[in-house]
Amino acid sequence: MKTKSHYGLAVLTVILTAIPVFAHHSFSAEFDSTKVVTLTGIVTKVEWANPHARIYMDVKDDKGKVVNWDFEMGSPNGLMRLGWRRDSLKNGDEITVNGTLAKNAPNVGNARSVTLVKTGKRLFAGSSEGEPASQ
Repeated sequence: MKTKSHYGLAVLTVILTAIPVFAHHSFSAEFDSTKVVTLTGIVTKVEWANPHARIYMDVKDDKGKVVNWDFEMGSPNGLMRLGWRRDSLKNGDEITVNGTLAKNAPNVGNARSVTLVKTGKRLFAGSSEGEPASQ
């Protein structure tokens, strides 16, 4: 009886451990590496949360209408290894984001790099893309 309960506990542990792996998406499932975008706008929100940090920014479209964009970045831990700090971006900062567009969501992208317009400082965004398309 003891063996069966240990076996059951082991199976349950494996299942619960695997759930986050299945929940995470691959880059190519959500983003199109052939659709490169570079946008300049104003930071409205920064989320430092796993599995991906996110930047939200207001960008004027071709007609002058302000559109809020959502850019996925790497994990907070990965970004810190690339030189980011929690206060690297603040609401109101003007930034330029280079990245790739989502396949099925408007105004969503995966950031490759973020440049602060005021200082020219460029930080890599920890994209899950792998090899970027030519820029």
